[in-house]
Amino acid sequence: MHSSARFLIEFGAIILALGLLGRFAARFRFSPIPLYLLAGLAFGEGGLLPLGASEEFVAIGAEIGVILLLLMLGLEYTASDLVSNLKTQYSAGLVDAALNALPGAAMALLLGWGPVAAVVLAGVTWISSSGVIAKVLGDLGRLGNRETPVILSILVLEDLSMAVYLPVVTALLAGTGLASGSLTLVVALGAAALVLLLAVRYGRHISRFVSSDDPEKLLLVVLGLTLLVAGLAQQLQVSAAVGAFLVGIALSGEAAEGAHSLLSPLRDLFAAVFFVFFGLHTDPASIPPVLLPALALAVVTAGTKIATGYWAARRAGISAKGRWRAGGTLVARGEFSIVIAGLAVTAGIEPSLGPLATAYVLILVIVGPLSARCTEPLATRLTGRGRDKAARVADAEGTANSTAPEPHEVA
Repeated sequence: MHSSARFLIEFGAIILALGLLGRFAARFRFSPIPLYLLAGLAFGEGGLLPLGASEEFVAIGAEIGVILLLLMLGLEYTASDLVSNLKTQYSAGLVDAALNALPGAAMALLLGWGPVAAVVLAGVTWISSSGVIAKVLGDLGRLGNRETPVILSILVLEDLSMAVYLPVVTALLAGTGLASGSLTLVVALGAAALVLLLAVRYGRHISRFVSSDDPEKLLLVVLGLTLLVAGLAQQLQVSAAVGAFLVGIALSGEAAEGAHSLLSPLRDLFAAVFFVFFGLHTDPASIPPVLLPALALAVVTAGTKIATGYWAARRAGISAKGRWRAGGTLVARGEFSIVIAGLAVTAGIEPSLGPLATAYVLILVIVGPLSARCTEPLATRLTGRGRDKAARVADAEGTANSTAPEPHEVA
């Protein structure tokens, strides 16, 4: 078969399958991410139908998918929002990092994978899925709840921390020395600080320069600028994803809104391709050996996320029910955990890290929406039973004391 015809057939089949899987997931109101990963496992090495002609194009599409994910994430926030969240919610961000990154690092060290893999797996377990959580909040009608700003603040801090975390991981995976790695981190932090400063002071002028009444011109300018900055960032070994994220932060107002609506379909398309690409590079036979560690890590980090949300909501003065809702909503992991693991898989650091991350995300992206629904009523029921039991014990003790015979007086 002619190579171009085979490519069109393969890639067309992939896109069609993704569309059908996404429709199936939407019908039952859960994230399509696990289905996309399973599709990649089916089409990859060791799967049912390995790809050939379209794999190179899928790899390029996956890289564009990561860039668009981070760009769209940056478009969600203005620089002033990020600065405000840093000032008011930094303690919640520190608690979040400590409780959820350390289990991943500890698991990697227990498995004997070394410090670099520990840093990568710490990021996989740390970052919640903004996309899944936003969809869950909308589906459950909780966008106006008092605990929702607390949830969003934690997500914003996690997203902002990627501007620091990704350059560190990139330098470690590249095997650069201490001096070179430190220089990369300084460049990344300097770029992030510069973009935030320019966005705060000159955001309107930047957005006015990019903005256009013609959707075609706006799309071309924003997409071209994003790919250019991402390429320059990668050339400096900072990370293409960080470059795209900073472009999103720099845009605001009508330019950001217009770019968001135009790029959302492209983001969805290439992000789905990215998840398939990650699955393509994971042999299904490599998942069973790491399934137990992935399950143990999922249980532990689901608990630590619930504790994070509960603590942050309590600090904000939210009621007990709202605290449990905040904690349960944060459990889901997804796109960015796979992005981080994908960097390690591409660098060839630890062969088992990709399968473990795949299994881990598959578990929590399914458990996450269930946790958002069930944590609060379950905790209320359990704590209610505990209070009822304590009340019954207290009543029984009071009754026993009141019916006890008075002691005889000693003459």
